[in-house]
Amino acid sequence: MASPQGSGAPLEFGGPLGAAALMLLLPATMFHLLLVARSGPARLLGPPPYLPGPEALWSPQMLLLWFTWLGLQAALYLLPARKVAEGQELKDKSRLRYPINGFQALVLTALLVGLAVSAGLPLGALPEMLLPLAFAATLTAFIFSLLLYLKALVAPASALAPGGNSGNPIYDFFLGRELNPRIWSFDFKYFCELRPGLIGWVLINLALLMQEAELRGSPSLAMWLVNGFQLLYVGDALWHEEAVLTTMDITHDGFGFMLAFGDLAWVPFTYSLQAQFLLHHPQPLGLPMASVICLINAVGYYIFRGANSQKNTFRKNPSDPRVAGLETIPTATGRQLLVSGWWGVVRHPNYLGDLIMALAWSLPCGVSHLLPYFYLLYFTSLLVHREARDEQQCLRKYGLAWHEYCRRVPYRILPYVY
Repeated sequence: MASPQGSGAPLEFGGPLGAAALMLLLPATMFHLLLVARSGPARLLGPPPYLPGPEALWSPQMLLLWFTWLGLQAALYLLPARKVAEGQELKDKSRLRYPINGFQALVLTALLVGLAVSAGLPLGALPEMLLPLAFAATLTAFIFSLLLYLKALVAPASALAPGGNSGNPIYDFFLGRELNPRIWSFDFKYFCELRPGLIGWVLINLALLMQEAELRGSPSLAMWLVNGFQLLYVGDALWHEEAVLTTMDITHDGFGFMLAFGDLAWVPFTYSLQAQFLLHHPQPLGLPMASVICLINAVGYYIFRGANSQKNTFRKNPSDPRVAGLETIPTATGRQLLVSGWWGVVRHPNYLGDLIMALAWSLPCGVSHLLPYFYLLYFTSLLVHREARDEQQCLRKYGLAWHEYCRRVPYRILPYVY
């Protein structure tokens, strides 16, 4: 049974004040990036070129388009899945079931978009709609989070998340009170985690590539690289969709504004920043440098996929020949901690691969502007903070075994540095 945090457990993200600040800062940052990416100076730290009025943000047509997109992805979610997986064991000893059809949704979305474009859909016009679409997504995230909070008020205590039931409405609205809010078998958090935002991200990238082709005759090599790298990342996430069931987002965090805004608005409209920048600030890129950037991305992907696959294989079947020879540390919970292979190099090798790929996504944008490197800077701070949260959870869960693991593997993300 989840107990209220108000009894002395530390609150995350700076408590209610920090949560309130983030609910203002994150949307403001997203709109700032959308505005400066299309401006001439493109200064990350400078003021935006102008402040949009209500007429530039509010559009009933864009709200309808946004709901159509969410409806399409919800319909694809409800299609028969190639596999149905069970999640982690819950407090009441039950396990929820999840459809594994995210990659199927990506392929079907691509086919539908291809048919629509061939029928005359002006996908290249989408970049001009990003501001009102982002506003519609932000408005949706606030209203959706309020509904989730109200739903959680009548949820049983066993359904609450470990961290989102402090009793403070601002903090709980931000972090999320209910762990797995559902209506029948439709799981809102699981749906939002990988579907509308990630697939929307690559669709925005594609639209930016098509608009560049319309403006300049053909997409630049830099634009092709950014689209290719990020499509690989999204395709990988959806192909290995089942792995998300063991992540902190699904197993620990409630579903509130933090994840709702992040999944629905922040991901598609800020993760596409490099492609947005390249449309308005074309960068020359030769084949030698492009080859180096591709190598950097390949190294990052190799580390990221190798570490995640090793962990997921071990969790499913420790006797699998691919992981059976790895050294482990026993814990009081009965689980084993990997202390060799990728997880013997650093404690979070998947984060290391993620950051190397983030660098590769920014390099096609050149080095004249800091703006395209925002994702790398933001993602570094996010993963460092996430790693600290994960360390605290592992310490509470594994105790002495975690101390031993940290002694054996002293570096958190970057060997010999951090």
